Amino acid sequence: MAQYLIRRLLLSILTIFGVTLVIFVAMRVLPGDPLAMIYGEATGIYVLSEAEVNAARASLGLDKPLYRQYLNWMADVFSGDLGHSFWVDTPIRDTILRRGPITAQIALLSILFSWLIGVPVGVISALQRESTLDYVLRFLVTLFMAIPSFWLGLAMILFTVLVLNWRPSITITQFWEDPKENFLMVIGPSVAVGIGIAAIIARMTRTTVLETLREDYVRTAKAKGLGQWMIIIRHVLRNAMLPVLTLSGLALAGLLGGSVAVERAFGFPGLGSALAQGAVERDWMMVQNLTLLFAVVFVFINLAIDILYAWVDPRIRYE
Repeated sequence: MAQYLIRRLLLSILTIFGVTLVIFVAMRVLPGDPLAMIYGEATGIYVLSEAEVNAARASLGLDKPLYRQYLNWMADVFSGDLGHSFWVDTPIRDTILRRGPITAQIALLSILFSWLIGVPVGVISALQRESTLDYVLRFLVTLFMAIPSFWLGLAMILFTVLVLNWRPSITITQFWEDPKENFLMVIGPSVAVGIGIAAIIARMTRTTVLETLREDYVRTAKAKGLGQWMIIIRHVLRNAMLPVLTLSGLALAGLLGGSVAVERAFGFPGLGSALAQGAVERDWMMVQNLTLLFAVVFVFINLAIDILYAWVDPRIRYE
């Protein structure tokens, strides 16, 4: 296990290094000059003199060779200084610390909600195969898989405003500041995102449970007189959950990167909105650092999922 972890960590470092190179080069290659966006009119034409433009470029560190810009960025990252946004004099680290906890809450609540709904639905559908209940559940699963999460979010907002006469908060309220207000703020986006993931988990759970029920050890457990739910809990679910773990890990990593559509639907600022806005405004430092953050989260969540495999299924051994 130790050797495997060392290999994976080295591979993770190489992957993150590759991501930094790709995003750094991509931001310089894609059309659009940050200075034209910041100091230009709507047409993107500079309104500063050439001397002022050169001074502004130097203040942003854009006058240096590309390799120096990259090395300076890496040095700042390792020192914990993520720099400032090109548009506002706000440290990017402060933006992450302010928006990150909300995004993380929504991601974790979405995955929790999807498991609480998706796994039981999948198991019941598998046990009631080809029954009326199975057909109804499969129809609902397909329906919610087809509905975009942002559309569901808009429908939820219309329902709360028109029927319940309540409007969700559009300002960031951290859990330690006001737990109730924070919960009311994150529950809507969490449900909107979680329903779609729950539908996918339900379909995958049904498939894996049906496959596991055909295994010899399940028939042996039945022959020994174990009850149906005891077999499901002790033997079937533990072996059927590996694909669901993989899906959940990938979904969690993606949600920690922010769901731009849902954030826009509910009107609250998360990391996804910050990344999208930075890309539109050609805010290179914001995009580079947020992409690096998402890459680190994605890589290490995948590593954690691989380690969980060995705990869930003792037959898996890493050497």
